Amino acid sequence: MAVSCKTFLTLLLLSLLASAAHGQLSTRFYDRTCPKLRGIVRSVMAEAVFRDRRMGASILRLFFHDCFVNGCDASVLLDDTRTFTGEKNSNGNRNSLRGFEVIDAIKARVEAACNATVSCADILALAARDGVVLLGGPTWLVPLGRRDARTASIFAANANLPLASSSLSDLISLFARKGLDARDLTALSGAHTVGQARCVNFRPHIYGDRNIDPGFAALRRLTCPAFGGDGNLAPLDLQTPVSFDNRYYQNLVARRGLLHSDQELFNGGSQDSLVRLYSSSTSAFFNDFVAAMVKMGNISPLTGWPGEIRLNCRKVN
Repeated sequence: MAVSCKTFLTLLLLSLLASAAHGQLSTRFYDRTCPKLRGIVRSVMAEAVFRDRRMGASILRLFFHDCFVNGCDASVLLDDTRTFTGEKNSNGNRNSLRGFEVIDAIKARVEAACNATVSCADILALAARDGVVLLGGPTWLVPLGRRDARTASIFAANANLPLASSSLSDLISLFARKGLDARDLTALSGAHTVGQARCVNFRPHIYGDRNIDPGFAALRRLTCPAFGGDGNLAPLDLQTPVSFDNRYYQNLVARRGLLHSDQELFNGGSQDSLVRLYSSSTSAFFNDFVAAMVKMGNISPLTGWPGEIRLNCRKVN
């Protein structure tokens, strides 16, 4: 029996919603409802990274910090309101998160193409992938179908985000609570092959730690004095700070990790052999990074009827 186009689209939409209601994401979630989505996200991200290559790293960090606090629900994008203090001013986010205006720009173009259809959470997931690709990293199919949170919590952010001072055992424990194992931790930490960190976050490492190359510590002290200069920036990867490659791991082997938490991955512990593997094999790193990104993107997503599709990523409808 022939099925009308309208009936087919209705059945397809119901099928997608049913899948999402059971917590299942799909790489084809918007194929019918917003077919131009991927092209729009890619175009805006290309413009943003062309203007500022660091932006690829910033959007990737936004996605990490979103997923680690109550799941991948775009709660990190919410501004504070009279009823809640959000995640933007938490210890791990204050003065360091950036790229919100890029997500705003993507959302505006997506709304013009398919109104009230695509969540900010899914836009952020796609933008993070495209940022990696634009900096020379691997690509992957992004599972979609998330909905947006209606609230955010500074307390949850303070409790769930890793700190620059974290030990390896602390990091493994934190990631395990999110369903990510030590291999995921080590692969995802490779995101620090791009981007920069503030002096206040790496000062304890370059002045107080022993597991650091003396020459590297001296170099970093030139722009990060023992007192003052908290906001001064340094590249997380000294060699290729705006290229997504495996140099981060080579730095760790040479004891030139910028953050204490970075160097903990190569400090006579359980992840040393994996760091050595990634330092010598870009393909091994890329393969594990992609797998870990997909896994992280599936941390407690809002699907089905909970949440909403925000029209403005900074505030609830």
